[in-house]
Amino acid sequence: MFDRLSISGICVAALLAACAPDDTSDVPAGAATSEEASRPDISVEDFASHVRILASDEFEGREPASPGGEKTVEYIRDELVAYGLKPAADGGYFQEVPLIRITAGTDAQLEIEGEDARFELAYGEDMVVWTKRVTEQAGIEDSELVFVGYGIVAPEYAWNDYEGIDVRGKTAVILVNDPGFATGNPELFTGNSMTYYGRWTYKFDEAARQGAAGALIVHETDAAGYPWDVVTGSWTGPQFDLVADDDNRSRVAIEGWITGNAAAQLFETAGDDYMAAKKSAAERNFEPRALGLTATVAVENSIQRSTSRNVAAVRPGSERPGETIIYMAHWDHLGRDETREGDQIFNGALDNATGVAAILELAEAYAALPEPPERSILFLAVTAEESGLLGSAWYAKHPLFPLDETVAAINIDRMSAFGRTEDVTVIGYGSSELEAYLERAAAAQGRRLEPEPTPEKGYFYRSDHFNLAKQGVPVLYAKGGIDHVERGGDWGRQQEADYVADRYHKPADEYDPGWDLSGAVEDIEMLFAVGRELANAEEFPNWHAGNEFRAARDASRTAP
Repeated sequence: MFDRLSISGICVAALLAACAPDDTSDVPAGAATSEEASRPDISVEDFASHVRILASDEFEGREPASPGGEKTVEYIRDELVAYGLKPAADGGYFQEVPLIRITAGTDAQLEIEGEDARFELAYGEDMVVWTKRVTEQAGIEDSELVFVGYGIVAPEYAWNDYEGIDVRGKTAVILVNDPGFATGNPELFTGNSMTYYGRWTYKFDEAARQGAAGALIVHETDAAGYPWDVVTGSWTGPQFDLVADDDNRSRVAIEGWITGNAAAQLFETAGDDYMAAKKSAAERNFEPRALGLTATVAVENSIQRSTSRNVAAVRPGSERPGETIIYMAHWDHLGRDETREGDQIFNGALDNATGVAAILELAEAYAALPEPPERSILFLAVTAEESGLLGSAWYAKHPLFPLDETVAAINIDRMSAFGRTEDVTVIGYGSSELEAYLERAAAAQGRRLEPEPTPEKGYFYRSDHFNLAKQGVPVLYAKGGIDHVERGGDWGRQQEADYVADRYHKPADEYDPGWDLSGAVEDIEMLFAVGRELANAEEFPNWHAGNEFRAARDASRTAP
């Protein structure tokens, strides 16, 4: 660690100063005051070094249970050991996560047949299909296609897209996102902000609960929040899942995406109009319907059982060590695709070598504190986020520290690389009392909190904190904002749009020595201040009244 003042240490010190003694008359000349010693020494150089190493070709895209994945967890562990932090898992720094790795062949063809027409959708170009069932072969044959709108059953919104139709043994055709996004009507769901009902994970799960044999989600870039290239990059090649007692037989046999153009062709073949069908699906009087078409597709799988690892280290609290604050980030990315021409490695520099680098910097900063905080601080790097938040799901089921005594979780996923901002973006803005802590830390840096600019993309449900939120743990997911200190908000929005279009989940997400990481360092210092205040407080923050996770938290805190 470079011996230097951090880029915004003075701002963070303003927040921490309230905890420091005013009288320093007995401090020897030249010695650090308690205030100075408590400032996080976060350097751009150290942060950049971690990102550069983790995103290098040597780590081969950090795929779970691969040689590159093993290098990654060993690197993280070695850094945590060097800082002097204690192992948090049974027997060491690793929490083992059992995984199933299923690789489907790329020669599948989806055949659509009607009374007077038949056509095929090509793998990769028109559709991507797979199975989560642990079997060498899976498929659907002459499965009746049924349009179920957004595929949502939400009693609290008085909404049931499956009402009046039996989809058992059939294949559901489903729109991505939810009716609130489609209409912009704040009276439908949460308006333009995506709910969990809009996420692909929910839609596949609900189709399985309804007894469907297959589920095909229609991709549209605006509604999904990412282009088709992200679908082909994320849902081809090896697919991981947690080991289940039933080998995932409760899942539908075939899951998949089809393009918007393929959906339009499908509806036209059915004598229907796709755009009109979309519009009707966002209305309360929507009725699901059979399309008069059948689908046939088969996938051949190679199956491998493996074990990946979460990495966990702790600085035990001095007064209430059983009460824990978690800093978390996922270490995995998409690995290597040897079928690609040219660059085959998905390096995942921003997503999420930056997040791992951040928790390493935070871990070093907490380890360097002259006195431990009153509560324990857990540093958790989780696996298999890109495969469906699997490492955090495993932790939520097998926590290393009781979840009812977990004060908060702070998730770090994809930090900024374009410099300092006047604002801080809060994903899931307005959810919990943790935002008051964040607001104080941001104000000490002269910054303000802002809601995420694209709530329709559902980012709150797309990262690891979500699995802890479902268990009631208050979570904070915040990152560098959009309003650049020199170039303004329009420029910041363009940087974000360019990243999503050109680098997100693509081999182009590589480390760039020309990045301006000063904003990322400022964000790390801000999150340090949040965690430090929480770690020396006595209260347990909660979700705001009416939040979907409030009941789970209240139940866990009042349980005997």
